[in-house]
Amino acid sequence: MTQLTPEQTAAFERALSRLSPADRACVNELKDAAARAAAEVAPHWDFELAARTVDGLLGEGANDDQRRGLIAVWALELPGRIAAERLPQAVLAGYPTYVDRLAAYLDSGADPYDPDFWAKDVRVSLALSVPGSNTQMLDLSSPVGPGLVVRHMLGGRGPGPLIAWVRAGGWSPWLETHTEARDLSDFNEAGWERNWAAAAALLKTRPELAGVIGSSWFFDPPLETISPRLTYLRTTPVNNGAFMIHQGGGEIHDERASASSPTRRAMIEAGEYSACSWLLCWPRKPLIRWAEARGLLQP
Repeated sequence: MTQLTPEQTAAFERALSRLSPADRACVNELKDAAARAAAEVAPHWDFELAARTVDGLLGEGANDDQRRGLIAVWALELPGRIAAERLPQAVLAGYPTYVDRLAAYLDSGADPYDPDFWAKDVRVSLALSVPGSNTQMLDLSSPVGPGLVVRHMLGGRGPGPLIAWVRAGGWSPWLETHTEARDLSDFNEAGWERNWAAAAALLKTRPELAGVIGSSWFFDPPLETISPRLTYLRTTPVNNGAFMIHQGGGEIHDERASASSPTRRAMIEAGEYSACSWLLCWPRKPLIRWAEARGLLQP
């Protein structure tokens, strides 16, 4: 993506034109410092930390107009950031959809600015996270510390993930995938295949990365019988070299698991199922091998 379309540019400029003079001055004053601060904390495991860091710079009087203004000015600068990252074509192909979605959301003037969307938009507009598919974005750097792997083993689940983590060079940074709730059109087997292929393409150009990770309740093994249509989410990676680390259960995972399924909701309410989050880790070599075998990587 070398430039924005006239329609995209106009949408971002409209978002800026709606700002009060005071808010526009705030955005102009903070945009560079906030971008640097967000980039500095982006590799942290906490996906929302970049957005919270920007909020901290905005201060107690922060408002959603200022947030929209920052995203708009960063989006206008996005082609330069994309070029600097030297991204593979499998990732670049996703940008027209991502930028259109970002422009439409800012143009809508949604109030309040959904905190999850704000966290994602900070990362996307600063090229800290990049397209994997229409529904999945990929953080360019995320850690998998040894503590989580050791706790998995001490919980009686075996040493396999620890051994796999060491073999993968797991102390190095990983890509991490996140779901974009504003567009679930690719939340299917073909869409996830595109996401994994984009991750493989990135890994081929970035040997310093250990692989790609994802953290969710939908990797929970009992779903193979409870929600068999979701089985591919776990089995495609695990059958092709990925390993999983148990992260535990909790109310938030039950809430998310029950949100889109009456079956899961009924089982959770009856005490027949409690959702657990798992960290899925797909190391670089087996992921690239899988993508190449399926003809998903461009030469």
